[in-house]
Amino acid sequence: MATTSETVSAADFGTPATRHVELRPTRSAAAASWTSLGALVLRDVVVLWKHKVEFTVRTLVQPFLLCFVFLYVFPKIGQGIGAASGVPGAESAFATVLVPGVVGLSIMFQGIQAVAMQLAQEFGFTREIEDRVQAPCPIWLVAVSKVISGAGQGLISAAIVLPIASVVHAKGVEAQIDLHWPLIITLVPLSCICMASLGLLLGTSFEPRNLGLMFGFIVLPITFLGGTYYQWTRLAPVQAGPVHWLQIVVLVNPLIYINEGMRAAFTGAAHMHLYVVYPAIAAFAVVFLVLGLRNFRGKVLA
Repeated sequence: MATTSETVSAADFGTPATRHVELRPTRSAAAASWTSLGALVLRDVVVLWKHKVEFTVRTLVQPFLLCFVFLYVFPKIGQGIGAASGVPGAESAFATVLVPGVVGLSIMFQGIQAVAMQLAQEFGFTREIEDRVQAPCPIWLVAVSKVISGAGQGLISAAIVLPIASVVHAKGVEAQIDLHWPLIITLVPLSCICMASLGLLLGTSFEPRNLGLMFGFIVLPITFLGGTYYQWTRLAPVQAGPVHWLQIVVLVNPLIYINEGMRAAFTGAAHMHLYVVYPAIAAFAVVFLVLGLRNFRGKVLA
């Protein structure tokens, strides 16, 4: 009976090693993925903060030089754009066109530099990307974290560039800034996502050794045919017979829609219809993201 009593006691209360074991609910795969996504984005934020001076200088150099040359130097030496036309306020009208243009341009370059250039480095000889894809989340979510980080940096660059570009001008050559907040809080983030997605596509399409080709054959045409220095509506006189061919050709350029949207958001200048701008930017963002995710997965698993 003593033996039976000891057996019952052991069965009821367990051994000392197992007596205090508690069952904990396991975390779902979705929860683990979102946690990993947040950690990846947070890592990029920390890295950005450590290089905040470099980021600010990189963001401001090109927009500052564009505004300094076109809106300050040219009017000072009598070559202000629009001055020779004799139309009062022509130089200020050009400033109103240029300032939102350089905001859109900075968003594009930030998306390419923050995503494409970074991916080119991580897919390079050292294969640093393998450290990222070991996170407990799907491979595509690692790429999405890159897009989110790039879009965030684009937002910051837009917030920095607009006030700087607005004050860099000669006397009497002021851009007419008119903020439309509903457009700003919708168009600017959408544009940042679109350009970060373009950065993902370019970063996974070009090898590190071919980055020069990317800038020469992709980035430069997008820049000069993206409406940074002119409005899309002003391209109508460029035609072959009855066909306004340049207005049609530039419609394949995502930057033209972004710059037209920036003019609608930050100025009262003439611009493309918003019912065209919004769907076009969203469609480009989806196409770039889908193709970029496919390329990213293929390069990781190669």
